[in-house]
Amino acid sequence: MPMKEELDEVLIEKSKSGDMAAFKMLVVRHEGKVAGVVRSMLGATPEAEDVGQEVFIKFYDSLNKFRGESQVSTYLIRIAINLGLNELKRKQKTNARYASLESAGAIEDAADMMDLKELLDFEFHQLDPDFQAVATLRLIEGYSTEETSSLLGIPLGTTLSRLARAQQKLRLALSKKLKP
Repeated sequence: MPMKEELDEVLIEKSKSGDMAAFKMLVVRHEGKVAGVVRSMLGATPEAEDVGQEVFIKFYDSLNKFRGESQVSTYLIRIAINLGLNELKRKQKTNARYASLESAGAIEDAADMMDLKELLDFEFHQLDPDFQAVATLRLIEGYSTEETSSLLGIPLGTTLSRLARAQQKLRLALSKKLKP
Protein backbone atom coordinates (compact mmCIF):
# COMPACT_ATOMS: atom_id res chain seq x y z
CA MET A 1 0.00 0.00 0.00
CA PRO A 2 1.51 3.39 -0.99
CA MET A 3 2.50 5.81 1.73
CA LYS A 4 0.14 8.70 2.28
CA GLU A 5 1.65 11.94 1.00
CA GLU A 6 2.28 14.30 3.86
CA LEU A 7 0.85 17.81 3.82
CA ASP A 8 3.22 20.73 3.34
CA GLU A 9 2.40 21.94 6.86
CA VAL A 10 3.58 18.63 8.36
CA LEU A 11 6.75 18.69 6.26
CA ILE A 12 7.43 22.28 7.37
CA GLU A 13 7.18 21.34 11.04
CA LYS A 14 9.45 18.34 10.52
CA SER A 15 11.91 20.53 8.60
CA LYS A 16 11.93 23.07 11.42
CA SER A 17 12.96 20.21 13.72
CA GLY A 18 15.92 19.40 11.48
CA ASP A 19 14.40 16.61 9.39
CA MET A 20 16.29 17.04 6.10
CA ALA A 21 14.31 14.28 4.38
CA ALA A 22 11.14 16.30 5.00
CA PHE A 23 12.77 19.42 3.59
CA LYS A 24 13.94 17.48 0.54
CA MET A 25 10.34 16.36 -0.02
CA LEU A 26 9.26 20.02 0.01
CA VAL A 27 11.98 20.88 -2.50
CA VAL A 28 11.03 18.02 -4.83
CA ARG A 29 7.34 18.93 -4.55
CA HIS A 30 7.82 22.61 -5.41
CA GLU A 31 11.01 22.83 -7.51
CA GLY A 32 9.15 22.59 -10.82
CA LYS A 33 6.95 25.59 -10.11
CA VAL A 34 9.89 27.64 -8.80
CA ALA A 35 12.02 26.70 -11.80
CA GLY A 36 9.21 27.68 -14.17
CA VAL A 37 8.86 31.14 -12.66
CA VAL A 38 12.62 31.75 -12.56
CA ARG A 39 13.14 30.53 -16.14
CA SER A 40 10.25 32.72 -17.29
CA MET A 41 11.98 35.73 -15.79
CA LEU A 42 15.62 34.96 -16.60
CA GLY A 43 15.48 32.50 -19.46
CA ALA A 44 17.17 29.09 -19.46
CA THR A 45 20.46 30.45 -18.14
CA PRO A 46 22.99 29.42 -15.52
CA GLU A 47 21.84 32.45 -13.52
CA ALA A 48 18.31 31.04 -13.51
CA GLU A 49 19.61 27.76 -12.09
CA ASP A 50 21.54 29.65 -9.42
CA VAL A 51 18.49 31.71 -8.47
CA GLY A 52 16.36 28.55 -8.34
CA GLN A 53 18.78 26.98 -5.86
CA GLU A 54 19.01 30.21 -3.89
CA VAL A 55 15.22 30.22 -3.47
CA PHE A 56 15.38 26.99 -1.49
CA ILE A 57 18.41 28.14 0.51
CA LYS A 58 16.53 31.30 1.51
CA PHE A 59 13.45 29.20 2.25
CA TYR A 60 15.43 26.88 4.51
CA ASP A 61 17.04 29.84 6.28
CA SER A 62 13.61 31.38 6.88
CA LEU A 63 11.73 28.25 7.94
CA ASN A 64 11.29 29.52 11.49
CA LYS A 65 9.74 32.72 10.15
CA PHE A 66 7.22 30.82 8.01
CA ARG A 67 3.90 31.11 9.86
CA GLY A 68 1.73 29.24 7.40
CA GLU A 69 -0.40 32.28 6.57
CA SER A 70 0.07 31.49 2.89
CA GLN A 71 0.65 28.27 1.03
CA VAL A 72 4.22 27.03 0.76
CA SER A 73 4.06 27.42 -3.02
CA THR A 74 2.99 31.06 -2.68
CA TYR A 75 5.81 31.75 -0.22
CA LEU A 76 8.36 30.12 -2.54
CA ILE A 77 7.08 32.03 -5.58
CA ARG A 78 7.45 35.30 -3.65
CA ILE A 79 11.06 34.43 -2.85
CA ALA A 80 11.65 33.42 -6.49
CA ILE A 81 10.17 36.66 -7.82
CA ASN A 82 12.24 38.79 -5.42
CA LEU A 83 15.47 36.98 -6.25
CA GLY A 84 14.62 37.02 -9.96
CA LEU A 85 14.01 40.77 -9.84
CA ASN A 86 17.32 41.28 -8.05
CA GLU A 87 19.11 39.30 -10.76
CA LEU A 88 17.32 41.19 -13.54
CA LYS A 89 18.30 44.52 -12.01
CA ARG A 90 21.91 43.34 -11.66
CA LYS A 91 21.94 42.22 -15.29
CA GLN A 92 20.38 45.49 -16.38
CA LYS A 93 23.21 47.45 -14.75
CA THR A 94 25.79 45.18 -16.37
CA ASN A 95 24.11 45.41 -19.78
CA ALA A 96 23.95 49.20 -19.54
CA ARG A 97 27.75 49.26 -19.23
CA TYR A 98 28.16 47.28 -22.45
CA ALA A 99 25.33 48.89 -24.43
CA SER A 100 27.46 51.87 -25.35
CA LEU A 101 29.94 49.48 -26.97
CA GLU A 102 27.37 48.08 -29.41
CA SER A 103 25.98 49.98 -32.33
CA ALA A 104 22.23 50.16 -32.88
CA GLY A 105 22.72 48.72 -36.36
CA ALA A 106 24.39 45.60 -34.99
CA ILE A 107 21.45 45.04 -32.65
CA GLU A 108 18.97 45.50 -35.53
CA ASP A 109 20.89 43.03 -37.72
CA ALA A 110 20.94 40.47 -34.92
CA ALA A 111 17.22 40.91 -34.33
CA ASP A 112 16.52 40.39 -38.03
CA MET A 113 18.19 36.99 -37.87
CA MET A 114 16.09 35.74 -34.97
CA ASP A 115 12.93 33.75 -35.41
CA LEU A 116 9.73 35.08 -33.84
CA LYS A 117 10.06 33.18 -30.57
CA GLU A 118 13.65 34.31 -30.10
CA LEU A 119 12.65 37.86 -30.95
CA LEU A 120 9.79 37.81 -28.47
CA ASP A 121 12.07 36.33 -25.81
CA PHE A 122 14.72 38.98 -26.56
CA GLU A 123 12.18 41.82 -26.31
CA PHE A 124 10.62 40.34 -23.17
CA HIS A 125 14.00 40.42 -21.45
CA GLN A 126 14.47 44.07 -22.47
CA LEU A 127 11.44 45.05 -20.37
CA ASP A 128 11.85 46.74 -17.02
CA PRO A 129 12.15 44.03 -14.31
CA ASP A 130 8.92 45.15 -12.63
CA PHE A 131 7.04 44.71 -15.92
CA GLN A 132 8.74 41.36 -16.48
CA ALA A 133 7.63 40.10 -13.08
CA VAL A 134 3.98 40.96 -13.70
CA ALA A 135 4.03 39.60 -17.26
CA THR A 136 5.74 36.39 -16.12
CA LEU A 137 3.21 35.64 -13.41
CA ARG A 138 0.14 36.71 -15.35
CA LEU A 139 0.87 35.71 -18.94
CA ILE A 140 3.37 32.88 -18.66
CA GLU A 141 2.58 31.23 -15.33
CA GLY A 142 -1.19 31.84 -15.62
CA TYR A 143 -1.86 33.45 -12.26
CA SER A 144 -4.94 35.67 -12.05
CA THR A 145 -4.42 39.41 -11.80
CA GLU A 146 -5.40 39.28 -8.13
CA GLU A 147 -2.96 36.44 -7.43
CA THR A 148 -0.20 38.29 -9.29
CA SER A 149 -0.91 41.38 -7.23
CA SER A 150 -0.76 39.38 -4.02
CA LEU A 151 2.42 37.50 -4.95
CA LEU A 152 4.22 40.73 -5.79
CA GLY A 153 2.76 42.63 -2.85
CA ILE A 154 1.56 45.50 -5.04
CA PRO A 155 -1.89 47.05 -5.51
CA LEU A 156 -4.21 45.59 -8.14
CA GLY A 157 -4.17 48.86 -10.12
CA THR A 158 -0.37 48.79 -10.27
CA THR A 159 -0.48 45.19 -11.49
CA LEU A 160 -2.97 46.07 -14.23
CA SER A 161 -0.96 49.13 -15.24
CA ARG A 162 2.34 47.23 -15.41
CA LEU A 163 0.74 44.42 -17.39
CA ALA A 164 -0.77 46.85 -19.89
CA ARG A 165 2.52 48.73 -20.27
CA ALA A 166 4.48 45.49 -20.71
CA GLN A 167 2.11 44.33 -23.43
CA GLN A 168 2.21 47.74 -25.10
CA LYS A 169 6.02 47.82 -25.07
CA LEU A 170 6.20 44.29 -26.50
CA ARG A 171 3.69 45.11 -29.25
CA LEU A 172 5.56 48.27 -30.19
CA ALA A 173 8.99 46.58 -30.21
CA LEU A 174 7.72 43.65 -32.25
CA SER A 175 5.84 45.81 -34.73
CA LYS A 176 9.00 47.86 -35.38
CA LYS A 177 11.13 44.78 -35.92
CA LEU A 178 8.60 42.83 -37.99
CA LYS A 179 7.80 45.58 -40.48
CA PRO A 180 8.83 44.59 -44.02
